[in-house]
Amino acid sequence: MKFDLLHTDTNSKARAGVLHTAHGKIETPIFMPVGTVGSVKAVQIPDLANDIKAQIILGNTYHLYLRPGLEVLEGAGGLHKFNSWNRPILTDSGGFQVFSLKDIRKMSEEGVEFRSHIDGSKHFFSPERVMDIERSIGADIIMAFDECPPGTSDYNYAKKSMELTHRWLDRCIARLSETEPKYGYEQALFPIVQGCVYPDLRRRSAEYIASKNCDGNAIGGLAVGEPAEKMYEMIEVVNEILPTDKPRYLMGVGTPANILEGIERGIDMFDCVMPTRNGRNAMLFTKHGIMNMRNEKWKHDFSPIEEDGASYVDRLYSRAYLRHLFIAQEYLALQIASVHNLAFYVWLTQEARKHILDDNYAEWKKQMIKQVTQRL
Repeated sequence: MKFDLLHTDTNSKARAGVLHTAHGKIETPIFMPVGTVGSVKAVQIPDLANDIKAQIILGNTYHLYLRPGLEVLEGAGGLHKFNSWNRPILTDSGGFQVFSLKDIRKMSEEGVEFRSHIDGSKHFFSPERVMDIERSIGADIIMAFDECPPGTSDYNYAKKSMELTHRWLDRCIARLSETEPKYGYEQALFPIVQGCVYPDLRRRSAEYIASKNCDGNAIGGLAVGEPAEKMYEMIEVVNEILPTDKPRYLMGVGTPANILEGIERGIDMFDCVMPTRNGRNAMLFTKHGIMNMRNEKWKHDFSPIEEDGASYVDRLYSRAYLRHLFIAQEYLALQIASVHNLAFYVWLTQEARKHILDDNYAEWKKQMIKQVTQRL
């Protein structure tokens, strides 16, 4: 994998670059739709590629390991062939999912024993096992196994958790060096910076992660309950240390405003379930503000969903029609809203990229945040 940094905005730390992978290039900054179990909920692959213009999607190691399972994925020739997505894929390590199962998991130095949320069966994830699973899935970018502490963790817990994450990272790197990719192309490992909301821990973690000289670096453990301003502060602390010639991925973030703020602070890659999850609950994000499509005000509004929107659904369907679909609980509503929101998120990051290259990102971002945060 190769990363070319093309330009940094003069009045901020916003960056535009190109990430080259075995399945194609990714123009950064970029939003990556989340395809937890091998599919982006309610969205077909042609819409993802041709309309939404997604350049990369995510898969989830924990969920794919449980369903459909490694035997099926390996039989298909990896996730790319299984779900017919021929562009880049990133897989998380499953750490966040495992650690969210507080009542049905047991953690040790060796790894984590947990029970499946599906049938209660017992499983064990170690750093080595997770690397083997991510080899079987076959993503272009794979994440190291880490512990993701709650945003409200006390200092001592956050410190122990960070140190465990670092030891697990060393084991991930060692395991990858002992094994080969399964499908004829290289996989890039991204370690994850932890440290909760404590600046000294974040600095220590960023220094440790940077010293490993991996292909890219991720910032985890944010947007898990801490205030947004604290999240922005931690991004600034970490990005002072992470190398500028490697892509930076902020995991699981967030709202359009979060993304614009993250870009301003030097983040290159984002993912979040918000556009699809909120879309399925009738919330649309647009360049003019946020719309609740169940509101009575749209009942007789026959104008397009978003006249200048990024997707064909924005001009094909009216606000009144989409509201009707939600009120009638029609599945088509979920699909339309998901496609719209994903297209908007991808458009937002690509529009940001244009303004970075034009060297006026900071000015454009101020106006855009005012627009995207108002309620329509």
